[in-house]
Order: sequence, then C-alpha cells, then structure tokens
Amino acid sequence: MDKLKERILQEGVIVSEQVLNLDGLLNHQVDPELTMEMGKEFASRFAEAGVTRVVTVESSGIAVAFATAYELGVPLVFARRKKTLLADPDALCERVPSFTKGIVTDIMLSRHYISEQDKVLFIDDIIANGDAARGLIKIIERSGAELVGLGVVVEKCFQAGARTIREQGISIEPLVRIQSLEGGVITFAE
Repeated sequence: MDKLKERILQEGVIVSEQVLNLDGLLNHQVDPELTMEMGKEFASRFAEAGVTRVVTVESSGIAVAFATAYELGVPLVFARRKKTLLADPDALCERVPSFTKGIVTDIMLSRHYISEQDKVLFIDDIIANGDAARGLIKIIERSGAELVGLGVVVEKCFQAGARTIREQGISIEPLVRIQSLEGGVITFAE
C-alpha cells in the first residue's frame, strides 16, 4: 500500500534500529480513512477464506481489525490484556512478553466468542518478535477454531516474529514490510 508507506515515511519516528514509533497513525492516533482502506485491503486478501470472526489483541490492533471485520461483515473479537471483574473465569489465557512495553502480560479471550466452528482471521498492527501473536495463535488453536491467516499492517523483517510464525505453516499477509531502520532511515522490503 503506497499511501501507507508514504504516511510511515512522513509520520514514523525511529526510536532505535529496532523500534519504529507509529503513534501518529496506528498506536495512539488513528486516521479513520487510512484505517478503512487497510481494512478493505485485508478483506480483499482473505475474501475467499470463509472468515467467520476477526480477532486481535487489545489495543493497537483494534482499529484495523474493526475495519477488516466491517468489510467482511463478521464480528470482531479482541483478546484482553487486563482481567476485569466481569472477565470470563473460563477464558482462554496465555502469558506473553511485550517487546515495546518491556513487560509480561496475560492475554485472555472468552470462550463465548470463539468456537471450533469458526474460521478466524487474526489482524495485528505490527509484528516484531511475534510474542503476542504466538500467544493469540495458541489461544485460537486451543479454542478449536481454524486460523485462516494473519494480516499485519507492518512486518519488521529484521526481527524474527513473522519468520517463526510462517515456519508454523501460518499464512501472513503484511501491508508493508520494513527491511531496516539502520542509520535512522526506514527501508522497505521489496
């Protein structure tokens, strides 16, 4: 997506050779028009997969996952990072480290919103090390649902997350692939 690449170049802030801050368009502020375009793109890429639910991890993936679910005409379910008083005591749970937050959290998905009849599309904002993605994939597998693929807005090719997930036989569709952040320059793959 050329428009997305342009916005990343304009608004992305390189924090280090490992970290790209995309708060201005993905993680803190959301551009509704661009987000809907990303949702349309993911929906077209997975149109033939028979998706019955879109899933994501709160909170940065929610906007793009919502746009994708809207375009596909299916519900969006997100895994929570914090247990609440109303949390399902029988929720599917996985402990995952967060690369950007530098902490370990539990992600939880209620069994009420995913079942073995579902064909699930997982949408996420950025894949770096892939810890949260692997955690949600484990939850989807334990639910008995079929994971039809993973759509990510940004794949950081210089980190192992996407590679390790592809090695599990899971299809990953990135909208943008970043090869490097070396020297303070965003270099796209392909």
